[in-house]
Amino acid sequence: MPEAATLPTRREEAWRYADIDAVEALGSAALDAWDEIAVADGETFQRNLVLGSDTSELQRLRVTLGAGARAEIFATLAGGASTRLEIEVTLADGAHFELGGVTIGGGDATREIVTTTLHSAPNATSNQTVRSVHWGTATGNFLGEIKVARHAQKTDAAQDFKALLLQQGASANAVPQLEIFADDVKCAHGATVGELDENARFYMAARGLSPEMAQRLLVQAFIGDAFVELEDESERERLLDAALDHLGGSGL
Repeated sequence: MPEAATLPTRREEAWRYADIDAVEALGSAALDAWDEIAVADGETFQRNLVLGSDTSELQRLRVTLGAGARAEIFATLAGGASTRLEIEVTLADGAHFELGGVTIGGGDATREIVTTTLHSAPNATSNQTVRSVHWGTATGNFLGEIKVARHAQKTDAAQDFKALLLQQGASANAVPQLEIFADDVKCAHGATVGELDENARFYMAARGLSPEMAQRLLVQAFIGDAFVELEDESERERLLDAALDHLGGSGL
């Protein structure tokens, strides 16, 4: 039998900002529970996730893409307890990986998306868009590592993380990592953390919108970027509603 996974510590880069107490409560069995997904050459895989509840949650996906295959993963992480979505992807020649993720919530929970994207062959592309909205003393994290093998020329990989902090005391962390051994590649990452635009709030208030509705509309526009590539309108609305319903219960 394989040995059970060892519980992590914050000394490990991928767990630097994690809620280690929550992970310890879940136990090593949760760390062993990888969902292994193999996508055949030219095929498309999609998974849309709503994660988070009143108990801590960890979900781990390991995706292997064949030549010309495509994987699309869209996720909303909400709920009242710490939640972590971890994704490992390996791309063959001409494959594509698309990630759109939202972490949102208050309290003192940590909600995080952690990815490792291995471009193991030429001509593969990946795009990751993550939006984070938090209040109270909550934390939203995105840790994204892109690895490009020596022979994986013509790789095109991008990560984009933006966070809104609705109250003092909330925080967000972005840790982009690039490990590139090929020389003909395009790899980009960006990260920003800020507050809601007060000028936009004033504009909406001047036109009769309540502060709650103005905030909801601004947050909706902000997190909507994560789901632009999700073509199924009903699924896009489901993920947005899961995030915005949590905002509505915040009492802000």
